[in-house]
Amino acid sequence: MAIVYLSLGSNKGDRIGYIQQATSLLGLADEISIIRTSAFYETEPWNMNSKTWFVNAVVEVKTSLSPEALLEECQRIEHQLGRTPKTSTEYEDRTIDIDILFYGKEIINEENLTIPHKFVHLRAFTLVPLLELIPDFEHPVLHKTIAELHNDLENPEMVFLYGTRVEM
Repeated sequence: MAIVYLSLGSNKGDRIGYIQQATSLLGLADEISIIRTSAFYETEPWNMNSKTWFVNAVVEVKTSLSPEALLEECQRIEHQLGRTPKTSTEYEDRTIDIDILFYGKEIINEENLTIPHKFVHLRAFTLVPLLELIPDFEHPVLHKTIAELHNDLENPEMVFLYGTRVEM
């Protein structure tokens, strides 16, 4: 069984509801057990042209699924919750986005799957929730802890605990 960290984000429709539904659907899968979740954070869109802010969270799970099978399950849940395929190379608003941030200490570089997630170290909306859960976890490629990666952010976005500002 692997310990995995998933980033969940929504900026379309009932943002909190979609994250809650995605978490519930992940927990219903026979091969996935939810261990814990971070708080929900509201964040400005990252590297995209949208006026709707995201709600983000990180979920810690235990799974017997392979990384590829887990990706398929995440994509199935995204589709079930109304995520439509991308129509361009730009980021688009979405009901739900589920990204695999870490799959244990595995390093995978395939065409459709990169673990650790290639942007995890650049995004406050992933690092802040990870700080809650695993501040001392060492990135298997960069060999820095989550706390160190967060401290390295050059221009961290404003991140709000849902409804309350979080000082960084």
